[in-house]
Amino acid sequence: MPEWFGDDGADTDALSEVLFDPERWPVFRISSADGPGAVVIYRNLVGDYGIDYLLTHPGQSYAQQIGSWGGEGSGTGLTWHELLRMVDNPPPAAEGVEDTAARLLLVLPLLNELFVPKAASARLSAALVSAGAPQDTATDTAERVVTHLVRRPRHDATWASPLTGS
Repeated sequence: MPEWFGDDGADTDALSEVLFDPERWPVFRISSADGPGAVVIYRNLVGDYGIDYLLTHPGQSYAQQIGSWGGEGSGTGLTWHELLRMVDNPPPAAEGVEDTAARLLLVLPLLNELFVPKAASARLSAALVSAGAPQDTATDTAERVVTHLVRRPRHDATWASPLTGS
């Protein structure tokens, strides 16, 4: 669904070639001034591609794997509140990603909460627009993404019903 993000597909293919190049493992650090941060690693082993999410703790030399995606997601994940605390509090002169919209988009797959505030879709929509998604599709895209992440069925009043013909 690249068109949801304002892309024609060719750019998505080119980005995928970079992110999933077996010669490189792109790593994105999301540090936090007042708590745990995250590291997003594109694991590019031949035959074992995926994305690993590690939780880092200030003052600790090790990281805890809290999510992994390689077709099916696994891991404990974070609540919406925990995600926002991480995203909105980069330390001064932080190592890693500083832009809050990019930070949110990188850690959003860690969302593991059944009920998120209504403001979550609006916040995600703003992050998508900031990252270059078209304004006219960002709201619907954000709602679809949040619905998918919280694993709830989505109903759009404009959808026709195959049972009633309306």
